[in-house]
Amino acid sequence: MCTGRIDLSFIIRAFSKGADGVMIGGCWPGECHYVTQGNYDALANMHLCKKLLARIGLKPERIRLEWIAASEGSRFAEVMSEFSAQMRELGPLGRVEGLDDTALKLRLGAVSRLIPYLKLVERERLRAPVRTEDAINAFYECDEANRLFDELIADELVNSQILLLLGEGPQSTGQIAERLRLSSSAVAKQMKSSSGRGLVTYDQEHGTYALS
Repeated sequence: MCTGRIDLSFIIRAFSKGADGVMIGGCWPGECHYVTQGNYDALANMHLCKKLLARIGLKPERIRLEWIAASEGSRFAEVMSEFSAQMRELGPLGRVEGLDDTALKLRLGAVSRLIPYLKLVERERLRAPVRTEDAINAFYECDEANRLFDELIADELVNSQILLLLGEGPQSTGQIAERLRLSSSAVAKQMKSSSGRGLVTYDQEHGTYALS
């Protein structure tokens, strides 16, 4: 299967199912077996996923992409052994990052529900101007990519977590802030936006927000 077929949802699902790390192996750039050159799409997805993991409090090194040809069996074995050792050193997903199972599930779930939007953003705005390995690496490391991520994704990611949390039942601003480790002002900002979009309603009597 071409690495271009590795959807963000596959990666997040692996973490949600308990994987401590995800390794993607693809053809070397310029040696794609398909006309799509899908390994460049995989490279962009890897960079985007690293940013997402970091934003939800997980170690970005838990995902790795390596170029490995079908004839490079020994290299594949070496890379996998190295990655496995790295994951053992990092420890179980979430625990080393100080997240319990509930918080981890909530954060990964927030990313999962945003995937259609994330794919649209990557295709339309968060994409290197040239499809080469160097250009893609340089783009995702530049200040402009970080600015676009913050502008287009960061708030949506927080909002997605809040909406998932409200799926458990009505919550006050303070409760949301405590559960998500956010400031009350940050939660209030998101609630104002979500209220304006008709996503949540406010119960003045109990001082809580709930899904519309």
